[in-house]
Amino acid sequence: MSVITTTKANSIEARKAVDIVADNVASVRRFNRFYTRQIGLLRRTYLDTPYSLSEMRVLHELAHPTVDQPTASDIGRALDLDAGYLSRVLRNFEKRGLVKRTTSKSDARQSHLSLTAQGRKFFAPAEQRSQDDIAAMLSKLDNAEQTELVKAMATIERLLEKDAAVPAARRYTLRDPQPGDFGWIVAEHARVYSQEYNWDRSFEGLVAQIVADFVKNFDPEWERCWIADIDGAPVGCVMVVKDEQPDTARIRLLIVAPQARGLGLGQRLTDECIAFARAKGYKKMTLWTHDCLKAARRCYANRGFTLTSSDNKLSFGQKVVAEYWDLTL
Repeated sequence: MSVITTTKANSIEARKAVDIVADNVASVRRFNRFYTRQIGLLRRTYLDTPYSLSEMRVLHELAHPTVDQPTASDIGRALDLDAGYLSRVLRNFEKRGLVKRTTSKSDARQSHLSLTAQGRKFFAPAEQRSQDDIAAMLSKLDNAEQTELVKAMATIERLLEKDAAVPAARRYTLRDPQPGDFGWIVAEHARVYSQEYNWDRSFEGLVAQIVADFVKNFDPEWERCWIADIDGAPVGCVMVVKDEQPDTARIRLLIVAPQARGLGLGQRLTDECIAFARAKGYKKMTLWTHDCLKAARRCYANRGFTLTSSDNKLSFGQKVVAEYWDLTL
């Protein structure tokens, strides 16, 4: 009798556990249906382009690569796409002049993938459309609700990726500046350039002036500042401002904090600048840098910027080579 009673009890408990799991499954599926409708994933094409969501995600991975010189295998792993399907997508993009392959110098059997100038020009409006759509969705919420939403999304990402061997530090976000961020930009530039290049306080004064001018003269129609954020703390930034030359945008104050290096963040910030400038109709981009900034120079060169002039001078307490780079959009 006691054995039967215990078996019934165990059966009831097991059934309750199954019911709880089933309810959770139903809740997740309901959320998936809601969110796919919310951001337009059910439409035949994505962001008013001729392509599907998965095809546009391939272009996004090439526009914002998480590894230098990605291969088809890198893209396939990042997006969990079938190799045959991905191969067809890439061939179509190559045929349309959006993607190019470059044979690897270290392994002739491998090809590196990148967007062509035409590909970047095509992708920029779609990127801006995606930004605008999300901004419109968030505009219905006040600041506290937006923070609550973003934290909830971060929680979902953290819980579902905990067994996926994805480094937590890769979960950075790009956002508009918040109170205190402009002070951080000045302080971080001063700290990094003092420690790594021994530049003196005159550089901090220059950065402070650039930031002050940006805040004072900010034109939201033509200018933008991005803050890269990890767990609520800024780890990088960049600005796009109107240049004195007509139809020209200038990149300013690109920096990635040491603890966030190796994530492709500098490339991502640069790509955001280029996409923004193209979407706004600028014809050219320009920037000022120094020859000691090796990683930044590689990033600019890989995106089609060309060194147009340089100048040996004494600045910030050091002998430096100032460089001027331009990109035709």
